[in-house]
Amino acid sequence: MINEHLYGFQLELVKHECERKDYHHMHIYPCDDYCADFVAPVPDFQGNAEWVEKVSKSGLDVFAHNIETVEELQSAVRDHRANFKQSLDFAPTGTLTKTSIILGCGETPDQIVKAMEKVRVAGVDVMTFGQYMRPSKRHMPVSEYITHEAFEKYQTLGMEMGFRYVASGPMVRSSYKAGEFYIKSMIESDRAASSSKLSTC
Repeated sequence: MINEHLYGFQLELVKHECERKDYHHMHIYPCDDYCADFVAPVPDFQGNAEWVEKVSKSGLDVFAHNIETVEELQSAVRDHRANFKQSLDFAPTGTLTKTSIILGCGETPDQIVKAMEKVRVAGVDVMTFGQYMRPSKRHMPVSEYITHEAFEKYQTLGMEMGFRYVASGPMVRSSYKAGEFYIKSMIESDRAASSSKLSTC
């Protein structure tokens, strides 16, 4: 069960900071029994390292920030206040980190691989890939429907690069149930390892 006091503290802290900068899409949510205990999907706070540190050290289990697309398409896909380098520069340490890319926006395979390499160098632990689906006619059209084989290729490549977990498929989203279950097991394993080290000190 989630710590209600911790949840309340994070809501107060992050919502306050987000409202100041008009980050109204930011939210923190407790997960159900199949998910990691406490996940915070956050914006990049326009590169404000102090805010990132506050959130990452507030007791959450997973620090999730989605880069959304490859570096070359950032200006066409993402909010104008965000960018690829800014997102990767602030990846916190000491907390399980996760990001995601939605494919089918016009990116090339080489651009995807290059983005994966940079994300891994930044120290991100978990990466997910899903298919972009046009929400309405007001949004940009789908450039391509990615094949299952391509999704499997990115999953295999990501694991070879050293990501702790990669979820990749047309129906995968950043809050992917099967992925969250696996992430929860990683968190529990990390906690057990940490407790073991403390007991031997």
